[in-house]
This record gives sequence, structure tokens and C-alpha cells, in this order.
Amino acid sequence: MLIEGVQYKSDLDFARKMDREDPLAHFRGEFHIPKMASGDDEIYFCGNSLGLQPKITAQYVDAELDKWRRLGVKGHFDCEYPWAPYHEFLSETMSELVGAMDTEVVTMNSLTANLHLMMVSFYQPRPERHKILLEDHAFPSDHFAVESQIRFHGYDPAESMILLKPRAGEMLIHEQDIREIIERQGESIALIFLPGVQYYTGQLFDMAEIARLGHEKGCAIGFDLAHATGNIPLHLHDWNVDFAVWCTYKYLNSGPGSLAGCFIHQCHGSNAELPRFTGWWGHDKLTRFKMEPRFNPIHGAEGWQLSNPSILSLSAIRASLEVFDQAGCMQPLRKKSVIMIGYLEWLLHQELGEEIEIITPADPNRRGCQLSLIVQLETGTGKEMFNRLDAAGVVADWREPNAIRVAPVPLYNSFEDCYRFVEILRTSV
Repeated sequence: MLIEGVQYKSDLDFARKMDREDPLAHFRGEFHIPKMASGDDEIYFCGNSLGLQPKITAQYVDAELDKWRRLGVKGHFDCEYPWAPYHEFLSETMSELVGAMDTEVVTMNSLTANLHLMMVSFYQPRPERHKILLEDHAFPSDHFAVESQIRFHGYDPAESMILLKPRAGEMLIHEQDIREIIERQGESIALIFLPGVQYYTGQLFDMAEIARLGHEKGCAIGFDLAHATGNIPLHLHDWNVDFAVWCTYKYLNSGPGSLAGCFIHQCHGSNAELPRFTGWWGHDKLTRFKMEPRFNPIHGAEGWQLSNPSILSLSAIRASLEVFDQAGCMQPLRKKSVIMIGYLEWLLHQELGEEIEIITPADPNRRGCQLSLIVQLETGTGKEMFNRLDAAGVVADWREPNAIRVAPVPLYNSFEDCYRFVEILRTSV
């Protein structure tokens, strides 16, 4: 099999050769890799749930703890990387990761909190246009948020939620079906809110085409990029997406529960008339400390901020973004990811054949670095198989009802990781 000019082979020497020739291989040494009881590295394929810790994270966080210890409140202004504008130090790289202008992104809150804030602005239902197009197997938090917003506005989710479903007997959503729903019901849809990468199957949606089709019908367009940011190249500004939200603790390696990201297109950033929930930190920076009661929003995404963010969390995100900068951001990482996930897929077919069903799209352009596997067992359950993998030192991810998600992350996973994983899986089956 040939992908990106690479002819795959099924022996360990090939995997090690790929690692020796990989220009990004040294970044593995920049992360803390969890160990098994034997002292060997675990095969950590769970970056789609929680990314590993960069070694420089402790340095960045400790610097802020030291600043707090030495300077107290003066750390907000009178020092290097002062706290008051600290979120701004993340904007350049974060905007590059999502394909945006610096003023279109801000790091704040959590993903679901940001989603609620965005729907305050971009979901304005009317009797003739009150529906939200949502994917049927959306991450539960997205479903809960959308349903609660519909109820808040006095509508019935049974009537106002359009659930995008795969065809009978299938796992993936056909792009033709998305087009047909938007064409048929678009004039009644107030908001299209879909994932960039579907969390269960790993399917990558054509966000540019969805935004184009939706805008032709007058719909607002938003995306959940929790499984896309740091995984695939994004071009939110050029795609004319209205808003997007994402977490930073998966592919962005910023630590459990870390602050989230938000994108608001430039065309909305200066619209002070757009409905929004407001807070002090979104107020004009030049007059913020005059403590006046009239809200004057900052231009751009910063105008949606509510409160000053956690500096310790921001510092961990800044550390991770520094690693992305050193790696050349998304293009080199995406190139390695396509080759490595193609290698893993090829090995699974070679070694396990029909004993493994891969429900993630086979087209490299329709997936990121995740493969979702369903193991065909003569006895036992998929969860028992998952537990055996865990006992053998493989950290993957189980999602009900029957999927094992594995995500070789190009920043810290290796081709040898892929080879060893398939060997362990084959033995376990």
C-alpha cells in the first residue's frame, strides 16, 4: 500500500526505519510518556481524550507560581508575561491552529460554557426559523446544551431539533444527506451545529461545504472542534464559519479540565448589537478599570469574555502551543498523521483481516488521527478485549456501545507504537 509515497511493510524493522527518518520523531522526547510496571513506555493512544503532558509545562506553570509568590497582585501588570493580558499571548498560535485572525479567537471558560454563550448570540429563533440541525450521535454535552437552549426560548426540542442520522445499517453520515437536509429544511433552520470530527466514528466533516450550503439558506453555522483542533488543519476564517468552540486538553495537551477556545468570525466581532451575555473581562481594555456600568465590548472574540481566566491553565496551554510552534504547526503534523494512521490501518487489515471492523472513514481526507475499531469476537465482549489491551500496556479509549478508539498522535506517538499495538491486539484476539 502506498500513501504519501510510502510503501508499507509489515515487519518491525520497517516501523523503526520510519521512526528514524521521521523529522518530528524527536518531539516524543518532549513529552512525559506513562510507564508500565515493567518500566517500559505504555502505548498511549488516548490523545483524543487527554493529551500527554509536555515536559516544559511544569516550567511554565512554576513560573506563574513563582511570580505570584514574589509579586502578589503586581503580577497582573509589572512583569514579563503579565496576567491581565496573558490570554493574548496564546492568540497567535491558537489562531494559526484553527485558521483564523488573531482577533477572532480567545481562550476562555469551558467548551460547553462557550457553546451556551455562542448560542445566545447566534441562535435567535423565530416562529418561521427556529430549528437547530444537530448530529444524532453528538457528544452528549452538545446535545444537552442545544436542547436546553431550545427550551429556554420556549420551543419544543421534538419540533426544533433536526437530528442528522446515518442511513439504516451504517455508521457514517453521507455528505449527500447533509446537503439534502439543508436544501429541504434550510429556511426553517436557525443554526447548524455539527462536529468537525465526530467523536465516536472519527468522521471528518466537510466544514467549508456545510458553511457554504447553510449560509445560502440563511442559517448560522457553528462547529464543535473538540476532536479537530490540533488534529487536522482548519481554515475557519476562509470557510466563513460564524463560530466554533473547542477544548484544549485533548490534542492540545494542556491538562485535564483546562480552559477552552472560541472562534467568532470577524464579520461579527465588531457588531455591538449582536445579543450576548456580557462580563467585565469583555469590556474595553482602556476603560475597564474606570468601573463604569455601561458595557463597551472589546472588538473581536475577546468581547465575549466574562471573567479573568485561570493563569495556571493559560500557562499550561501556552507551553503546549510552544511545542506546536516548534513543530511547524499543523501542516508537518498532518503529513505525518496521514502516513501513520494509514500504516496502522494497513497493519490491522494485514494481521487481523475481518476480525477487526474499522468504522472510521478509509479516505484520509475524511478522518484525522483516530481509528474506531469494533472487534469481532467469538467469545466475550469488546469491553473485555479493551480491558486485556489495558492490562498489556495499551492506553486506548472505550466508547459505548462497542467501539475501541485509538489515536496515534503525531507529536508523541511512533510507528513502532503502531506496530506493537497491532501485535498485542492480534495476540489478544
